[in-house]
Amino acid sequence: MVRPSAPWFLYLLECRDGSYYAGISTDVAARFAAHQAGKGARYTRARPPLRILAVREYPDRSAASRAEWQLKQQPRERKLAWLQAPVEAVL
Repeated sequence: MVRPSAPWFLYLLECRDGSYYAGISTDVAARFAAHQAGKGARYTRARPPLRILAVREYPDRSAASRAEWQLKQQPRERKLAWLQAPVEAVL
């Protein structure tokens, strides 16, 4: 019997220096707490996150990773708009 996999999430954080950080996780709240505690990515250890700006759900890790790559290709001004756009508009 195949267990359905848990959804993955792409999230965008605002860091203390005003920069954005994008990542993927199955538990955004726990990952955000890890970032704040200095146990997350090297980027957020140097630039602690202030808040979660946006979150989008994906069916699996592969889809979330592809979306993360697409998001990271966007200029800063478009990152938040990209995550807030309807899913159909960004595919």
